[in-house]
Amino acid sequence: MKYGKILFSFVFLILLFIGVTTLAKSQTCNNSDECTKLIDDYNNQIQKLQGQGNTLKNQIAQFDAQIKLTSLKIAQTEEQISLLSGRIDQIQGSLGSLTKAFNERVVETYKMSKVSDPFILLISSSNLSEAYSTLSYLKKIQEGDRNLIDRLQKAQDTYEEEKVDQEDLQDKLAGQKKNLDLQKIAKASLLTATNNDEKKYQQLLSAAKSQLDRFRKFTQSQGGASVLSNQTKCDSWGCYYNQRDVQWGNMYMGGTSYLMRDSGCFITSVSMIASHNGRNILPSDIAQLSVAITSSGFLVHNFQVNGVTVKISSINSSQLDAQLSQGPVMAALYGGDHFIVILRKEGDKYIMHDPFLENGSNRPLTDKYNVSDITSLRLVSFN
Repeated sequence: MKYGKILFSFVFLILLFIGVTTLAKSQTCNNSDECTKLIDDYNNQIQKLQGQGNTLKNQIAQFDAQIKLTSLKIAQTEEQISLLSGRIDQIQGSLGSLTKAFNERVVETYKMSKVSDPFILLISSSNLSEAYSTLSYLKKIQEGDRNLIDRLQKAQDTYEEEKVDQEDLQDKLAGQKKNLDLQKIAKASLLTATNNDEKKYQQLLSAAKSQLDRFRKFTQSQGGASVLSNQTKCDSWGCYYNQRDVQWGNMYMGGTSYLMRDSGCFITSVSMIASHNGRNILPSDIAQLSVAITSSGFLVHNFQVNGVTVKISSINSSQLDAQLSQGPVMAALYGGDHFIVILRKEGDKYIMHDPFLENGSNRPLTDKYNVSDITSLRLVSFN
């Protein structure tokens, strides 16, 4: 009996080891097909996690799955680059051989061309049959030369196409590695902001939802937030975006139940200032970042999107004129119920981009609000 228990325990440990080893192996891939299967698995895992309760543990699990997913995509891209490099080397070798053969044929064809004239062949040959044979041979040589030139051109074209594909893959790989770094930074920021404490996370999430709810109440007080078309307008200043734009108006923000059209004024204002600073950051790019929305109340002071670090700081509304001399600012209205972008001051009028108003670009502030409605300012910078 004693030995039976020992044997059972030993077998159990062996099976456990095999199971753990199999699981560990399943987290890596050795070829493109394996990578594709694991990528699909992790995409499904992320979708399941997103449908579960919003907890710190769940959020960290999403980050871990996303980091692993990106790592798998990097491995897949690196394998594609390796395979393509092998093909390019083969094509390059073939191209070299064809070029050498072509150069040798040019010399031989030149020699043959000196006797290719039918009259010369006729008088220089001992008989008509010999002249005909020589002409037929020359014709075949010329056809072979044309075939060689055609093969050489096709090899050259293929080589150029493969090189372009390789450059595209290298760019894709660089982007994937940058995304991986940003995902790791985002996870670290979340852990730092919450001190890896569920209670702290829930407090921050509650504060974020409270702020988003204030935005939604503002839009409701304005008659609701219907989705709009043809709102984006770009000029020398940058781009005007509207939170209700059909491109992103129905997006849920950062894994919450709040829609961009209802509560996206802050995010949309950040994107407008980004465009002014030459950064391509759409409202939809920020809206999909749960860490940017829930890590510390509403939007962390530093977050990353599209490879750009965004920094947000708060200053007193009394500094508006001084700050406008350096560039546009975000303005909080009614204590933070709504955010707009103030572009400049013309005489005694402030010109704004309002992300809520239909066609709300380049509007005088006093068309809708009073200067006294501005309660604080947000400075946005990028690096």
